[in-house]
Order: sequence, then C-alpha cells, then structure tokens
Amino acid sequence: MTIKRIFNWLIGLPIAIVAIVFAVANRQWVTISFDPLNRTHPFATVDMPLWALFFCGIFVGIFAGWLVAWIAQGRYRKALRETRIELVRTQQLHEREKRDLQSTAVATRQDSAL
Repeated sequence: MTIKRIFNWLIGLPIAIVAIVFAVANRQWVTISFDPLNRTHPFATVDMPLWALFFCGIFVGIFAGWLVAWIAQGRYRKALRETRIELVRTQQLHEREKRDLQSTAVATRQDSAL
C-alpha cells in the first residue's frame, strides 16, 4: 500500500464513521418550509430526516464554494486564452520570418555563386 492510500484510510474511515453515527443519531423527521409568510399552511414544504437536511446543506455549500471559485478565476482563464492566442501568433510570425530568412539566404548564395 502506498502512503497516499494509507493516509486516505486514516482520514476517510473516521470521517465515514462520524457521518454514519450522525445519521443514526438524527433519524427524526423535520418539516422544512419555504414560505416565510404563512406558518399554518405554507406554500412549499419538504419532510426529510434531519441528517439528510444536514448533508444537503453540506452539498449546497460545496457547490456554492465551487461556483464562486470558478467565477473568481474567470479573469485568469481569460488571460490564459489571450496568452495562448498571442503565443500562436508569435510562433506563426517566427516561422514566417524564418522561411523568409532562409529564402533570402538561398537567393544570396545563388547570386554569389554566379
């Protein structure tokens, strides 16, 4: 076994055990209401176990963090695209100038041979 695999087991197994114990300890059902104006007959409700609500919150938090990080890195992705375009243009210009220089050198050699 590699060190990484051992490390994953040492960290992942206790986290999995804690998550399972949390889910078993919080089996009771809760009602989530999405209507803040009407408490007696809400417009939209969801009944779910408390542990499912917790894990849904974690999932939404992870997704929101990923989305914010992706948006924040947009300027770097744009700069990378522009740099790649500039690199391709520079390489094409270099190849063109190299061909022109080689053709000029061949024409100069032919003139000097006469």
